[in-house]
Amino acid sequence: MHAITIEQPGGPEALVWADVPDPVAGEGEVLVEVAASAVNRADVLQRQGFYDPPPGASPYPGLECSGRIAALGPGVSGWAVGDEVCALLSGGGYAQKVAVPAGQLLPVPQGVDLVAAAALPEVVATVWSNVFMVAGLRPGETLLVHGGSSGIGTMAVQLGKAVGARVAVTAGGKEKLARCAELGADILIDYREQDFVEELKAATGGAGADVILDIMGAKYLGRNLEALAMNGRLAVIGFQGGVKAELDLRMLLAKRGAITATSLRARPLEEKAAIIAAVREHVWPLIDAGRVRPVVHASYPVTEAAEAHRVLESSAHVGKLLLTF
Repeated sequence: MHAITIEQPGGPEALVWADVPDPVAGEGEVLVEVAASAVNRADVLQRQGFYDPPPGASPYPGLECSGRIAALGPGVSGWAVGDEVCALLSGGGYAQKVAVPAGQLLPVPQGVDLVAAAALPEVVATVWSNVFMVAGLRPGETLLVHGGSSGIGTMAVQLGKAVGARVAVTAGGKEKLARCAELGADILIDYREQDFVEELKAATGGAGADVILDIMGAKYLGRNLEALAMNGRLAVIGFQGGVKAELDLRMLLAKRGAITATSLRARPLEEKAAIIAAVREHVWPLIDAGRVRPVVHASYPVTEAAEAHRVLESSAHVGKLLLTF
């Protein structure tokens, strides 16, 4: 088969379409013939040499895919060859075939085509696990989503609204904010021109956000703490703004706040399976009903993965970038 490989860390040109050995479905795994994958920030970090796959994972980039089951490994039940699926991966999505633990498979939702389904697993699992399973967002609360027009952001906006929360977003520019509004965002903050803490406080009567989903890390840590409501929860899932910052523990204590930070890729199989099971139970019915949908900015042939990476790094997109086979 063929896959996108990284021969040497570097820029987008480091992504090379090459002939590689076929994967084999092991115990509890299925072999998926990939129809599409999606580009995530983690893929960029891996390409740059900063984010190696966990032990035993495929060495090729790609943390999610959609496709058809080509073979079942020993001990797999509940799935059949030919089933259309999408999957959360530890790597290997940029390849024609990938072996996937059965617990990380999801059926393609009703009303979503096979290619577009590749835009779902990583963002849905990330948002549901952090905003709902960890931070416990409840109906009537306020959710602040940084990077509201990103793949993660567009899903967080929709899921927040679907459960009855009030959703605030930060994004750069009127066009991106307009797209967030179309998805249901209530409070629109242009981080280029507005102070998100002031705007959020003004829109919430001084209360702030009950839950904040943050991709920036160090750069926003202090300001996020200011923006938290009493008993607020800050969920950090990225560090585009750096990894080290000082924290005023007095403010955190006074607000009875909580800060969590998680990654998805290196979690044990049983934790990923539990997240996927929760997603299937709680999110898939919303997608089947048309209340939540994948947001796809553009699709590229997998051989043009380098161009997709350039677009992602430019942050000119809204939603997900897909690679098709």
